[in-house]
Formats: sequence, structure tokens, C-alpha cells
Amino acid sequence: MERDGDQLSARPALEAEGLRFLHVTVGSLLATYGWYIVFSCILLYVVFQKLSTRLRALRQRHLDQAAAALEPDVVVKRQEALAAARLKMQEELNAQVEKHKEKLRQLEEEKRRQKIEMWDSMQEGKSYKGNTRKPQEEDSPGPSTSSVIPKRKSDRKPLRGGGYNPLSGEGGGTCSWRPGRRGPSSGG
Repeated sequence: MERDGDQLSARPALEAEGLRFLHVTVGSLLATYGWYIVFSCILLYVVFQKLSTRLRALRQRHLDQAAAALEPDVVVKRQEALAAARLKMQEELNAQVEKHKEKLRQLEEEKRRQKIEMWDSMQEGKSYKGNTRKPQEEDSPGPSTSSVIPKRKSDRKPLRGGGYNPLSGEGGGTCSWRPGRRGPSSGG
């Protein structure tokens, strides 16, 4: 019996010594690598969260594709919607093409009309350029377009004096430029 009592008293001493060893070992480990462990745990948590959301989305996508492949009605509806969207886009494109063709026809008609007017004015001996630009002057009597004197530009004050030439090097003040020497650089 005494032997059983010794074993009972020896057991708590072993446990206390094991706890002390564990406390010293873990304490020194945390003291040395504590911040590394904390940052590693945070990094692992963030990576795990990102991967879990991606995996859930991927899993959901696979389930949706499997469900769509199993339901032919959904596939048919999707294809019909796609065909309807393509048809609508094609109709819009055709409408734009028709508008463009109409504009081209109008431009071609305008050019043809101008050529006819130009030919008629040339047959009559008139200047065709004046007629196409200013048709209201055709009926008004007055001097011919060939004797019109072009207007002079309004009298403005020149920005610099008349004798200024930027290439002469004079009158520039301290802002004169001189080319560098042509010979080899003198270094030693």
C-alpha cells in the first residue's frame, strides 16, 4: 500500500516538472518567434478566407453548369435569348447602314446638282465659283467679281520694331547663343 502512496506522490511531482519544462520551452519559443508566429497566423487566415470564397464560387459555378446541362429548357431559353440579342443588334446595324446610304445618296445628289450648275454657268460665260458660293449675288447688278479689290488687314501695331531679326543676334540682350568649339575636347 505504501508503494501505491509513493506512486501517487511521485506522479504530481512528475507532472509539475513536465509543466515547468513545457512552460519554459513554450515561453522561450514565444519570446524568440512570437511575432513571426502571430503574423504567420494572420497571413494564413487571410489566405484561407480568400481561397475559401474562390472555392465556393467555383463549386457554385460547377453546380450551375451541371444543372444547366441537365435542364434542356434552360439551354434552349439561353440560346433563344442569345439569338434574339443578335437579331436586335443586326437590325440596329442595318438601320445605321440605311442611314449612311441615304446620306451618301444625298451627298452624291448635291455634287451632281453642283456640277450641273457649274456647267450651266460655264456655258453662260459666268464664273462658276462665285455662283456656287453666293447664289443671291447672281441677280443683283454691280461690279463683276474679277474687279473686286481684296480687303487689307486691319492696321495693327506690330509686336516688335521693324528692324528686329531674331537670327541676327542683335537686340536680344543677354540671351545670345554661340556655337561650341569644333576641335577636340581639351582634357587631360
